[in-house]
Amino acid sequence: MPQMGESIFEGTITKWLKQPGEKVQRDEPLFEISTDKVDAEIPAPASGTLQDIKVQAGNTVQVNTVVGTIAEEGAAVSAPAQPASGGNGGRAAQPAAAPPPKAEQPKAAQNVPADLSADEKTGLERQQQGKVEESTEAGDQERVRSSPLVRRIAKENNVDLTKVLGTGIGGRITKDDIEAFIAKHAAGAPAAAPGAAAPPAAPPSVPTAPVSVPAVTAPLQPVGGVTPGDVVPMSLMRKKIAEHMVMSKHTSAHVHGVFEIDVTRIVKLRERMKSKFEQATGNKLTFTPFFARAVIHGIRKWPIINSSLEGDNIHYHPSINLGIAVALDWGLIVPVVKNAEERSFVGLQRAISDLGERARTKKLKPEEVQGGTFTITNPGIFGAMFGLPIINQPQVAILGVGGIVKQPVVVTDQDGADSIAIRSIIRLSIGYDHRVIDGAVADQFMAEVKSFLQNWNEELL
Repeated sequence: MPQMGESIFEGTITKWLKQPGEKVQRDEPLFEISTDKVDAEIPAPASGTLQDIKVQAGNTVQVNTVVGTIAEEGAAVSAPAQPASGGNGGRAAQPAAAPPPKAEQPKAAQNVPADLSADEKTGLERQQQGKVEESTEAGDQERVRSSPLVRRIAKENNVDLTKVLGTGIGGRITKDDIEAFIAKHAAGAPAAAPGAAAPPAAPPSVPTAPVSVPAVTAPLQPVGGVTPGDVVPMSLMRKKIAEHMVMSKHTSAHVHGVFEIDVTRIVKLRERMKSKFEQATGNKLTFTPFFARAVIHGIRKWPIINSSLEGDNIHYHPSINLGIAVALDWGLIVPVVKNAEERSFVGLQRAISDLGERARTKKLKPEEVQGGTFTITNPGIFGAMFGLPIINQPQVAILGVGGIVKQPVVVTDQDGADSIAIRSIIRLSIGYDHRVIDGAVADQFMAEVKSFLQNWNEELL
């Protein structure tokens, strides 16, 4: 069990990514852990064969505890010992069951497209075989290592991710992998398995007209394999989120305000610059750094927004450490962009993209989710007009970003004449601790944020 940070003393193993007898490569993800700070994938410290697992998934142990052993390459691998827990008593460890012959492998491991190269087939078979031991085909779809973006693309194109060869770290399916698979196979049509009979072809004399097919052609599956009536234990992360949110509501005197902001200029700028920005920086241009720059501007005018309450004292923080909330499949985490006021627009985008990606791939370090002084969260990503978020303790304020929508508004020109125009509108909410911040101060801070966004004049590159 690794030492993940000075304040981390124990960790819970949530999942083993390899089983005894399987080969592992140095730095390949070996198991996943959950601490009171982060969930993380732990890489193998050496290459070889996983000899045994000493601490099963679900158990919490102190740091530096031996949780498994790896035999060196070429060394004889003994039969893995049974875990000490579970009432095994003094019985001798049973030898590991021999792997089933290839002809008896579950169907998921045999479902390999016929038109792949030999290397691709080998890699895909190995990738699929690791999944079938854990779950059914429906469960596999949830367990395939991929990002939310990849899963959304797969769902929109009716692609089974268990049939896609992942080229990322640990077999992770990247955006390029799913796009290449869709380009190679008809979107929504399952790849033909070896030996499967080909469907009858349409008569050549009858032209086939394009047919509109609904995006979802099968009944929706419950998220995460959970069905109504199930009772499941809360994960360690879920417990910590619950404790932190309840504590915040009991600690701070929460007040919220909502501001409507015209971001038409920013929307047009982003649309015009996104291709050039990605080519120049290697990062996609998102809206988040625009809001981050506006927050930094507002805090410079109203530094109490970037403070915290320490007993009877208000601590004005010298640096602006922006927490950017990231929604995960298994919870929520808030990595922190340290010294955000010292970064350029490009620097902010790079830091936000990097932290977000590593949060989704469980690569964050504990110190990267600590020390935040102000948080930005985005409930509008799924269509909410605005949200009223809970303050992230020990901070005293949080910004909620709503969805951007086009709507008719009354605009006034320089001559004072009114007209109706279609504009891109967003609603930003400010949640603040009334023990420290008065409503007038919060509103004046938001007025600075609004003015900065509506009159954006910074160069992006």
